[in-house]
Amino acid sequence: MTSLTVLAAGPATSIQDAGRFGWQRYGVGPAGAMDRLSLALANAIAGNPPGTGAIEFALAGGRLRVEGGPARVSLAGADCLVKIDGATVAPLSSVTVHDGQTIEVGAARSGMFAYLAVAGGFALKPALGSLSLHHRTGVGGLDGRALRAGDRLLLKLQEPAGQDLALPSSPPAGSGPMRVVLGPQDDYFTPDAIRTLAENPYTVSDQADRMGLRLRGPKLDHGAKGYNIVSDGIPTGAIQVPGNGLPLILLADRQTTGGYPKIATVISWDLPRLVQCRPGTGLRFAIVDRGEAVRIAKAEDAAFRKLIATIRPAGLAGFDSSELLALNLIDGVVDARH
Repeated sequence: MTSLTVLAAGPATSIQDAGRFGWQRYGVGPAGAMDRLSLALANAIAGNPPGTGAIEFALAGGRLRVEGGPARVSLAGADCLVKIDGATVAPLSSVTVHDGQTIEVGAARSGMFAYLAVAGGFALKPALGSLSLHHRTGVGGLDGRALRAGDRLLLKLQEPAGQDLALPSSPPAGSGPMRVVLGPQDDYFTPDAIRTLAENPYTVSDQADRMGLRLRGPKLDHGAKGYNIVSDGIPTGAIQVPGNGLPLILLADRQTTGGYPKIATVISWDLPRLVQCRPGTGLRFAIVDRGEAVRIAKAEDAAFRKLIATIRPAGLAGFDSSELLALNLIDGVVDARH
């Protein structure tokens, strides 16, 4: 069978897909890719559905060797240089790698998380419906752990079909403050604390991982109600404020419940930008209401589908009319969901 053999990998390199859902009531966190948009983009360029399991590199890169047959791979997310047997691969494009060739993913030059997708995905057994590794509990991934040298990942496809694909232009870089919806316990904070969150800069501390980001900056006053609540559910992006008054944003490997009040929650479409922030990055927040958050989600979802629909065979740009006529092109609309 065709496989990828890990030759070298950073300590937090793991298999991640769209996440593990329906289990939080039992205390099982969702895990999943930190940057789910980049996971979806890497998969689309490889010809996969958006939530297919891929290799998540966290800051450090790695090296893998293809064995037993060809494999088509693509990378998206943090800015990492990709080479096949020393030859540089164009960004945001898939490439067919042949038996015995080596894939090298460089360390991230900016951002934190990058995703290497392989056409067809990995032939791994899901744990509770997902391939995603939850690092702290050892659920999912390969044998419940991060990847390391010597690991062999079997592929579902033995022979990738069709052509290599490419995205003609890079996705627009997000900017501006991280948008948040207040709650669910914003009533535990003084009006001054809410203004402080909205009007002051914060910095990502060096206490940052897949579980969450601790921030440095002005403290948030809990007011008369204090900082203890009856433990309740925690969504991805919740801004929890413990007794020291410093906000903590909870992410993919978070605990499922918590007993500190949550002043706000980062909207889903700003989470990919948030998780790519390195320690030392400055952040600001902007409060939006629930209706505006829904409008943002619908607009961004539509824009992302349009972006995916521009993916085309690699090298197609620049073809003349005779070359285009020689291709077996199908006229019609392509739905990005398929």
